[in-house]
Amino acid sequence: MAMYEITGKILLQSGLHIGAGSEFSAIGAIDSPVVRDELTNLPIIPGSSLKGKMRSLLSRELNGGVVPIEEDGEIISRLFGSVEQMGRLIFRDSLLSNLQELLNAGANGPTEAKYENTIKRLTAEANPRQSERGIRGSGFELEIIYRTERLEEIIEDMETLRLGFKLLSYDYLGGHGTRGSGRVQFVDMDIDPLHGEEDPLPGGFFNEINELFAD
Repeated sequence: MAMYEITGKILLQSGLHIGAGSEFSAIGAIDSPVVRDELTNLPIIPGSSLKGKMRSLLSRELNGGVVPIEEDGEIISRLFGSVEQMGRLIFRDSLLSNLQELLNAGANGPTEAKYENTIKRLTAEANPRQSERGIRGSGFELEIIYRTERLEEIIEDMETLRLGFKLLSYDYLGGHGTRGSGRVQFVDMDIDPLHGEEDPLPGGFFNEINELFAD
């Protein structure tokens, strides 16, 4: 089985909110905190969030619209998994990697409070809320493991994954995306064979990934 490590950085172009599912908040506290690493207490991007969003965007693009997950098609199913088969991609949680850089630039911490005010249409009653977001400029380390026994399908798989990165950079990650949150960019992308295996693909193909989001 051939195994490859895809690495890079997820750079936040706007605040990012991926909620931790808190059911209670004290008066004056943040209503919706972000998910954090248990050891460092820093915000993270769960691998499940990245995988789910990318699969959804690819499914809509390649299937011409929203379809049930069991109708995703061969390429998406073999990459992300299905009832019949395990997916070829393993998405790791992405950890914040440039906290000191953010602090040096004037940030008060790794997150910010975003204030929003919803209005009930019938009563015009305001309902102010505040949610927590990772701040613009934050960088999260990206790591995806790709494994396959079908070497002749690697190029097709990588082209599909590259499309997923591009679609996500045009869309948003996490919540509140239609209100400005969740814009991300993928930078410094690279892919290397694991365990010192010899790369069976034509030289230079994976180097193209580094340039995908350079502009």
